[in-house]
Amino acid sequence: MKLVGLTGGIASGKSTVSRMLQEQNIPIIDADKIARQVVEPGRPANRLIRKHFGPDVFLPNGEIDRPKLGQVIFADPAKRKILNQCTHPAVRTEMLKQAFFHWLKGASVVVLDVPLLLESGMDKLVGATVVVFCSEVLQLQRLMGRDGLSEDAASQRIRAQMPLSEKVSRADIVLDNSTNIAQLETQVKNMITRIKPSTLTWFLEYAGPPAVLVGAIVAIRMHAPRALLSLGNWIAERRASLA
Repeated sequence: MKLVGLTGGIASGKSTVSRMLQEQNIPIIDADKIARQVVEPGRPANRLIRKHFGPDVFLPNGEIDRPKLGQVIFADPAKRKILNQCTHPAVRTEMLKQAFFHWLKGASVVVLDVPLLLESGMDKLVGATVVVFCSEVLQLQRLMGRDGLSEDAASQRIRAQMPLSEKVSRADIVLDNSTNIAQLETQVKNMITRIKPSTLTWFLEYAGPPAVLVGAIVAIRMHAPRALLSLGNWIAERRASLA
């Protein structure tokens, strides 16, 4: 199974690409969706956030007041780092569980949709990194229109992330979302052709690890008694030479 990392900048179009991949029956593991789940009331990450940020960023029902927490972390890189430390371990664990589940189902490709793929170092876990790109001017316009933010607030959120130009420089595949949906769809289809392994590669990647494990177990069972007997003979000889 091939793991592909999908990332981009805020309002660059990553979610649109993720939806297009799902429409092509490519399994998606959505880090944002998981991040919302791991901070639900009663979860360890929820308690950690309350410990570090206090009750002011929570709603009366125990859920996180996302707009208020967003104001805090986007204005302070140190607090943003603390939030990531509260949530990232739980998110990574759940993503790996879901990836393993897709492997058991025989998936040939699974896409990890992770906004902070490069920042968090999760790109080291994938076989290819895909970055969805658009110009910063267009990114700013889209973010202001989508979230109803002022130019200053939108710029603050963009600056809080790694520059898209740097992400592009570290990408294996770049999808340019500066034009229209039709052109983006064409790029996505071409990308699918590039990332899908051949049938032989899929079989070797899927069947290889279990086969190696079974082979190791068989070898241990076959040779362990013989090895133990040799060890016993060697110990006996050593005792006899010391007598």
